[in-house]
Amino acid sequence: MTRLLKAFVTDRNGATAIEYGLIAALIATAIITGVGALSGSLNNVFTYIASKIPSLT
Repeated sequence: MTRLLKAFVTDRNGATAIEYGLIAALIATAIITGVGALSGSLNNVFTYIASKIPSLT
C-alpha cells in the first residue's frame, strides 16, 4: 500500500496535464475576450462600407 501511495505522490503526469489544461483555458479566454472587444469595431467598419456601396453605382 505504501508503495502505491509513493508512486501516486511522485507521479507528475497528472500535474502536467492539469497545467496544460490551465494554459489552454487561459489562451481560450484571451481569444474570446479579444474577439468580443474587436467585434464591435469590425461591425462598424462593415456597416460603413455597406453604406458606401450603393453610392458607387
